Parts: sequence; structure tokens; C-alpha cells
Amino acid sequence: MGIRAAGGGGPARLRRRLLLLLGLCSWAAALRGNDNSEALPESIPSAPGTLPHFMQEPDDAYIIKSNPIALRCKAMPAMQIFFKCNGEWVHQNEHVSEESMDESTGLKVREVFINVTRQQVEDFHGPEDYWCQCVAWSHLGTSKSRKASVRIAYLRKNFEQDPQGKEVPIEGMIVLHCRPPEGVPAAEVEWLKNEEPIDSNQDENIDTRADHNLIIRQARLSDSGNYTCMAANIVAKRKSMSATVVVYVNGGWSSWTEWSNCNVRCGRGWQKRSRTCTNPAPLNGGAFCEGMSVQKITCTSLCPVDGSWEVWSEWSVCSPECEHLRIRECTAPPPRNGGKFCEGFSQESENCTEGLCIQDKKPLHEIKPQNIENASDIALYSGLGAAVIAVAVLVVGITLYRRSQSEYGVDVIDSSALTGGFQTFNFKTVRQGNSLLLNSSMQPDLTVSRTYSGPICLQDPMDKELMTESSLFNPLSDIKVKVQSSFMVSLGVTERAEYHGKAHSGTFPHGNNRGFTTIHARNKTTYIQNLSSLSTRSELRTTGIFGHLGGRLVMPNTGVSLLIPHGAIPEESSWEIYLTISQGESSLQPEGTEVLLGPEVTCGPPDVTVTTPFALTIPHCAEVNSEHWNIHLKRRTQQGKWEEVMSMEEETTSCYCLLDPYACHILLDSFGTYALAGEPISDCAVKQLKVAVFGCMSCNSLDYNLRVYCMDNTPCAFQEVVSGERHQGGQLLEEPKLLHFKGNTFSLQISVLDIPPFLWRIKPFTACQEVPFSRVWCSNQQPLHCAFSLERYTPATTQLSCKICVRQVKGHEQILQIQTSILENEREIITLFAREDSNFPAQTGPKAFKIPYSIRQRICATFDTPNAKGKDWQMLAQKNSINRNLSYFATQSSPSAVILDLWEARHQHDGDLDSLACALEEIGRTHSKISNITETQIEETDFSYSRQNGL
Repeated sequence: MGIRAAGGGGPARLRRRLLLLLGLCSWAAALRGNDNSEALPESIPSAPGTLPHFMQEPDDAYIIKSNPIALRCKAMPAMQIFFKCNGEWVHQNEHVSEESMDESTGLKVREVFINVTRQQVEDFHGPEDYWCQCVAWSHLGTSKSRKASVRIAYLRKNFEQDPQGKEVPIEGMIVLHCRPPEGVPAAEVEWLKNEEPIDSNQDENIDTRADHNLIIRQARLSDSGNYTCMAANIVAKRKSMSATVVVYVNGGWSSWTEWSNCNVRCGRGWQKRSRTCTNPAPLNGGAFCEGMSVQKITCTSLCPVDGSWEVWSEWSVCSPECEHLRIRECTAPPPRNGGKFCEGFSQESENCTEGLCIQDKKPLHEIKPQNIENASDIALYSGLGAAVIAVAVLVVGITLYRRSQSEYGVDVIDSSALTGGFQTFNFKTVRQGNSLLLNSSMQPDLTVSRTYSGPICLQDPMDKELMTESSLFNPLSDIKVKVQSSFMVSLGVTERAEYHGKAHSGTFPHGNNRGFTTIHARNKTTYIQNLSSLSTRSELRTTGIFGHLGGRLVMPNTGVSLLIPHGAIPEESSWEIYLTISQGESSLQPEGTEVLLGPEVTCGPPDVTVTTPFALTIPHCAEVNSEHWNIHLKRRTQQGKWEEVMSMEEETTSCYCLLDPYACHILLDSFGTYALAGEPISDCAVKQLKVAVFGCMSCNSLDYNLRVYCMDNTPCAFQEVVSGERHQGGQLLEEPKLLHFKGNTFSLQISVLDIPPFLWRIKPFTACQEVPFSRVWCSNQQPLHCAFSLERYTPATTQLSCKICVRQVKGHEQILQIQTSILENEREIITLFAREDSNFPAQTGPKAFKIPYSIRQRICATFDTPNAKGKDWQMLAQKNSINRNLSYFATQSSPSAVILDLWEARHQHDGDLDSLACALEEIGRTHSKISNITETQIEETDFSYSRQNGL
């Protein structure tokens, strides 16, 4: 039975082996056939054992450029392994096979690989990618591996989205977007900063994981830089365009400083505090702080009151020591607010000498004779001294009385006037027919007299009369403004003949030669030294000789002038006063954001001493607004350095500045070099620029040059341009226009428009020119110009018509219409300067002033005296638009005279006496009695004023 069974099992096993062999043979035959042979069966008869197990399956692969790739497959146990690509069997010759034995199991291990070329992949056109798969056989059957795809790798050059530059505030979020170029496999993105890789793992503030974007959560100053997006795969690396990131810091105000002390010791003044834009300071183009850097408030300081003595008390009863006392107290008023205590003694004692006092209990007549003799000697010497003093006073009094009778024509009725011209004196009117009394028919009120303190300084024979209260001073009842014509105004004096220039006998001190040779030797030496020390830079200069009568010195066509009031220079002395304007670049180098607003002006010589302030007028180019400008007056020291004298908003008693729209009038006590500098407080600060166009023929007869100037709107800046153009043969083609240039950092553009296309052509790239903001704003009085070169097509073209457009970006614009002939004999002449001050640069004496000296004296005498109704010099200042820093005038000996000097400086060209007359009428000091005055009442010795002087 056992043998049968064994024999029975043997034939079955044999049959299976035969079948397997037949299958392998037919499969092998198929592999040896061509590529178009029929597909192999998916399985073959199995033999006893296990199915193949893949130890290595083919991986996805990329073909780089033209390099083929190898696909590998490894299985155990495996009798054969073959590849199938895209559903077709790979030819046996393309397989490379290796066989080994697994030592642990004793099973066969077979490894096979094939190469796939770029051409094979490109030639395949199917619904899916090129793929390959391994099929392994064992005794039990077949196993299939995963499908491995094969693709051609590439990376495009252009990014689908480049990162864009940004400007972000500090602590703001930065997001830079990047979309890499298309590629297989997909590119990986890496960010670079300044060509250095960014590691987001080391900086928690940076995130590069969100869809290739770079995110910086809170920007820091160190995050500013150039950022680049870099994409890379197995083929290549690509870099995007760099994106510049700027992290800026907006300026922030620091804390306010403490309020400064009140700028005046007494009365109404101001305090200020400041802050700086440094918390933080603006960086990388950040915005400047908005608002004011300086705040001012008014303050009131209590004025110190010095103590004054009460009257002495009555003498006390004689004491046993033969003395009696009297006392006084420092209570009229008592010292307050730091005022001085009364000087002197609070009590006084004397001997009692009338026989009622007893010494040592004895009557006085019993005292020893020696005491009586001593007392008699004292009385004798005292009497002799008093007699000598009385005789001296009598002699001086008689002398002064005779002099006053012969020169002044007044009766001195107070003997105190005999002690000198600087004592308090009273006087009364003696001439009833003097024409200076505006209503001479009225009888003077001799019961009221006027008390004056000060020196007698009347040089006009007509003005030696001092009127009483009722006839003149209360309240100028006879002054009436009479308008002779549209430009002729006379304060109480009818129109007179032209000034003849002949001095009256009492005008100048006798024997005083007015020539330059009368300058003292000491003063002349100092003057020569001052001339040698002047700067050698190019400058405009004018001089004039001035004495006690004062005058006016004008720099022609520059807007600069100097007014020396009557009496500012002491009598019997004269000086050659000079006035200069520095040309070229100024020696003043503005600090910080300051800019120079006018010329650098020097007046001298510096050692001249004046008794009253003189007025210096300097033009400026600022559009006056205290909210946008902080304007300073600066002075150059002897060492050449510049120091600030005052701010326009400052209250001070050292000098006074009155800012008009186009000029600044300064009252000063000392000569020197001065300039105006302005600090813009906001972007709305405006400099006024004058735009002028000049033209001239070129060396080539067909060329014509246009030069456009943008200069500070001051006459001296324009004169400097005109002087330079005259040397170049230039001609002004159009009336200059005003351009309002803002301090907002935007540039200036100058262009030529509407050129006739068939007559003229402009050279390439010159039709529009742009000038940076700083070049225009910080010109330092240097004119800016742009040149344009035009060319005619034919010499027959003699007319030029075009437009010049001058504009600030996001600002004001001016267009100048040019219509001119290029031939000089046909060109229309445009007047450069219309004023007549060039004919009279120096005017001395009364003809230099608009207000007659006699009327000026009466105005000063009236308004210098306080009035119960408030009609004093402060009202005069207010009516003349002088509303600030009145404490300066309060320190002057004659506030009204200084106010009138300021009026003279402001109205040197127009002579607008209408405004002064209206001011007097508004105050209520004038009445309609001018009709009583006729030309026959005016003495021939009075000063005359001509229409040419503006009266």
C-alpha cells in the first residue's frame, strides 16, 4: 500500500513540473521575440513554495537634462524579474539581472535594473506620466511592484510673482509675497537678506513657511535691507528681483521743558517752553513731528517799588542833654517786590540853643564863654558861605536870563532854571504872533504853565516857542490835517516852496564846518582802522556825512536803508556813516533748519555813539506768519561769529524789530553787521521767490539763450542778477513774477512750452529741468538759474513766442508769457527799477524826513505826557500798528519820538502822512481849525518840504 501510494504521488508531481517548464519556455520565447509580440500571461503555473517578496521597488525618478535614469527592483524568492513600462514588457536585452542567495533562508534573491532615456519619455503620449513596474516570478506565482513614474525635470526662469519693496513703520508687519517659477519637481523657496540666507528657526519674529511668503511680525530697524526670493529644485536655482524694505521711524516730541522765567523784570512779558523732535528722532524718511516746537504765554512780573521817606515829624521837646529829635518813616511808599529801602537816616537830632535847655542844672547864660565863642564862629562861617553862594547864583542867573531873552524869546519865571539847562523850569509864552501857534489869535492862559525836565535843545528858530497848555498841549486843539493833493499832506502847515538847502542862522552851532575834515582826529583814526578790517568780499556800499540834524542813507535799488534821527549824533560832531551789503555767499551759516531770509547788512563805523536809536531797514523774502516761521535777528561779533540778538516774538528792551510783509525795520543802539534768519516751524512755511527771464543771442547767430532765474524776493537779490546779466548782454524779457515756495521738501520744475514748431527748436533733453528742494530752499541769497538753448531754422526768424512754466511739485505755479524780438533795435525795454532813491542815496537834515520838525516836536510834547483818558504815546503806537514789545518804548526818554522814527523808516518811499493824520484824528487830538492858518501866517524861516520828498 505504501509503495502504491508513493508511486501514485510521483506521477502527479511530475506532471506539475512538466507544465511549469512548458510555461517558462513559452514565456522565454516571447521575451526573445520583438517588441510587438503578444503580451505575456499575467501568471504562470505555480510550483510549491512562497510568492516573491519585493525587497526594493522602483522609485519615482526625474530625468535631468539628457541623462538617463536607472530603475531598480529586487525580490526574494524570485526565479525571474522583468519590467513593464506603460503596459508593455521591456525587452529582455534591456534588463540587467543579478542573482544571489540569502544566507539566512537559503532562498534565491534576484535584482534587476533598466535605463530609461529622455527620448523614451518624450515619445510617450498618454493620459498619465511615463511609468514602469516590476513583475517577479516564483514557484507559487507572481508579484507586482508599485508603479514608478518617470518625468523630465525642469525649472522656468521667470517668477510668477516677485516680491515688492515696502516702507513700513517700526513695529509694523511686513509681508513679502513670492510665487516661484513653474518647475518639475516643484521648486523649494528660500529667502535671502542682503544675499545672506534667512533662518526662521533662529528668529521667532520671522516666518517663511506660509505659502512661500516672508512674514516679519514686528518690524525692527535691523529689518531694513534688500530681500530676495530664491527658488531651487534638482535642475537649477532662480533668484527673484530684490525688494527693498525700509523700516522708518516717525518723529516724536520730547517732553516740554520747564517754563522759562518771565523775560522782563517789570510789567507784561512772556515765558516760553520748548520741546524737540527726538523721542524718537525721525529716521529713514519718517515724518517730522507735527505741532509747535515752542510755546509762549504771557506773564506779568511785579515791578519793584523803591521805598520813599514820609515827611519829618515835628521836633520833640528838648531833652536834659540839650537835644531834640524828629523822625520819619520809609512808608511813602514802603519798598515792595524787592525794591530798595530808603537811603538816609530815619531820625535826626539837634542841639537846643534858645535858652530853654539846661546843662548840669544851670541856665545857658551861665555856661562857660568858650562854648558861646565856638557857636558864634560857626554862625559866622555859615553866613559867609551863604553870601558867596548867593552872589554866584545871582551872576549865573543874570547871564542865563540875558541869553534866554536874546536867543529863545521866553521869560523864565522859575529861578531854578538858572542853575542849568537840565533842571526843572517853567516858562510862559511871550510871542503872540508866531506862526507856529496854530491859532495865534487866541490869548494864552498864563495861569497854567508847563513843567519840563531835560536839556534845552531847540535849534529851529521857529521852534523856540514853547506853548501853554490851553493853546497847544491840551489837546492839540489847533492841529488839523490838510491834504494838499493825493501825495501832499501837511500837519498844520500849508504847502510851502521847495527846500532851498540854506541853513538858518540858529540851526548849526556857530563856526562849525560841516565838511569831512571836522571829524575828530581820534574818530578819523578809528574810522580808517574799521575800513581796513572790513571783509574783502564783493559788496555794495554807500556813504554819507551826518551830524546832529540826522538824515537818511539809502542803498539804491536794494531795499536797505538807514535812518539817523535828529539829535542822535551829538552837536558839533559829524561822522561819515557807511552802509554795505555783502554779495556772494553770506558768512552766516544757518544752524539746523534755519535759512537766510535777507542780505547781510553792515552799518558803521562801529564806534559811533548815538543818543537815540537809529532805524535799519532790511528786506526779507518770508511770507510772514508766526505759526509757520520763527524769525531771528543775528549779529556778527568782532571775532566773526554770529550770535542771536532777538526773536521777532521776543519782548526785549535792547532793540526793537517790526516785521512788515517785505521788510524788517530794526531800532538799534549800536552799529555792526546784521542779518535775518528764519526757522520753519511747519511745512506751510513759505519763501517768496522772484522769477525772471533774460535772453540774449549766442555766438552762433542762429542760437538764442533763455536764462530763468529763481531768487529770493528781495530787491538786492534781483539787483545782483540784473548786474550779472548786463555783463552778459542779457535783456529782461518779461515782468518778474512772484512764486510762493513751500518748505514741504518738493522740488522745483522749470520748463519751456509752446515753442513754434516750424520756426524754433529746443535742444534735446533741455525742455524741462528739475531743481532739488534743498538747492532752492537753502539758497543762502545765491540766485538759482536754468539755461535753455533755442535754435532758429532760418535767420529770417526774428520773433520768439513761448511760455516759461515754473512750478513747485504739489505747490504754486507761475507762467511767464514770452513775446519778444531777438533783434536789439526792435526789442521792448522793460524798466528794472522805478524808484528814485538811486538819485539821492544820502539825505541829511530836515529834507530827509517826511514829518516837519516843528510838528514832530509838538506831537512828542503832547503824547509823551500821560493823560487821564489814556491818550498818550501807547495810543499813538497802537494807531500805527505797533502792538507788541511796548516796554522797549517805555525805556526811551521820548517814546513818541522813537515811534515817529519807526514811522519814518516804514514810509520812506510813500511818505504816507495820511495814515499818521488819520491816527491823530482817531485819537481825538485834532479839530477843524486848520482853516484859520494861511500861507501868510507862515514865517519865511520855517523849513520847506517839496512834493518830491513825498509831502
